[in-house]
Amino acid sequence: MAEALVDVLWFIDGSEDEQMDQDDAVKVMEGVAHVVSTLSDDQQQELIALLGEMAAAETNPARREFLEEFPEGFWLVDDPS
Repeated sequence: MAEALVDVLWFIDGSEDEQMDQDDAVKVMEGVAHVVSTLSDDQQQELIALLGEMAAAETNPARREFLEEFPEGFWLVDDPS
């Protein structure tokens, strides 16, 4: 399930204006961020660990970066700045 979610978000994140309305893309991304932020702490930690495993196994550098940034970008961890 997590891999399917990442695939959809990866597509949306990389979409050009001609492929997807950017306002709709932002709404989807914000909606996902809200849903994952409502997971229990244990579920969030599980998802973060899974994303880390997926990133470690990823051979596409851009997708690996997306996976590594997912926890912060989708409000699973606090912004370190």
